[in-house]
Amino acid sequence: MNLEELKEKLFQGNPRAIARAISKAEDGASDASELMKAVFPKTGNATIIGITGSPGAGKSSLVDKLALFYREKDEKVGIVAVDPSSPFSGGAILGDRIRMQTLGLDPKVFIRSMATRGKLGGLARATVDAVAILDAAGFDKVIVETVGVGQDEVEIVKTADVSVVVLVPGMGDDIQAIKAGIMEIGDVFVINKSDREGVIRTEKELEALLSLAHRHDFWDPPIVKTIATENKGIEELSEAIQSYKEFQEKGEKSLERRKAIAKWRLVELLQEKLLADVLNKNGTSEKLEDFALEIAEKKRDPYSAVEELLK
Repeated sequence: MNLEELKEKLFQGNPRAIARAISKAEDGASDASELMKAVFPKTGNATIIGITGSPGAGKSSLVDKLALFYREKDEKVGIVAVDPSSPFSGGAILGDRIRMQTLGLDPKVFIRSMATRGKLGGLARATVDAVAILDAAGFDKVIVETVGVGQDEVEIVKTADVSVVVLVPGMGDDIQAIKAGIMEIGDVFVINKSDREGVIRTEKELEALLSLAHRHDFWDPPIVKTIATENKGIEELSEAIQSYKEFQEKGEKSLERRKAIAKWRLVELLQEKLLADVLNKNGTSEKLEDFALEIAEKKRDPYSAVEELLK
């Protein structure tokens, strides 16, 4: 399939073309930037929902049920699950795929697991590109599920239209630990597994933290209680997501957010391009090996090595 054919089939929503396009973006293929240039003007129609939270919070079950809810409304749903890499193969650990088997058989649902492969920046770019491809392919909702709550996940979730942070009862200390990075990115907070004890305490702590958080757009993030395994609270969650999306479209802060995302993406791409240019210069990879050895043997410091490489 040449690039023109690929684009044509992609915009028709052909699943094989979508999968191939995402692989090109992920692997940094030579014609990936040509493809993304064609994709960009077709984006902006899907609602992009970022879902994050600490491991074990039940994010996958929540994504599963939310996707089913949207499918019942006859919407096309794309899911990008960012998995921790398998240390052996470098591929994604496909736990999410196994859990989402019911959805996987639906022709109007596209699920893609993306491996972090130990890369920080590149993952964020590949994920954002995958979301853009799904948007251009005519999906109504694109759900990005990230693992953990590190800086990189915060960046990915920031690029979503609506960011959902999932917590579970009984993680009081965790709420304290994550409040710094999470409070500013959460547009909707979910307390999943809310049949457990400690749910009221978790809700009160969350309310207290949210009352201290200052948001530039003056949105008051709702707290939704769910039991994903029993399909409880999913409709309320979808309503909360929709209400923030509508709030955003009305306010002038919407353009500011889009501008901040665009700037972050520009810096991402620039860093990646400059790094690739430096590494692709003749003899750089050999020098890199030599310098690494010298630094390991304490014969040279990393700062002068970088200066030498940039020369």
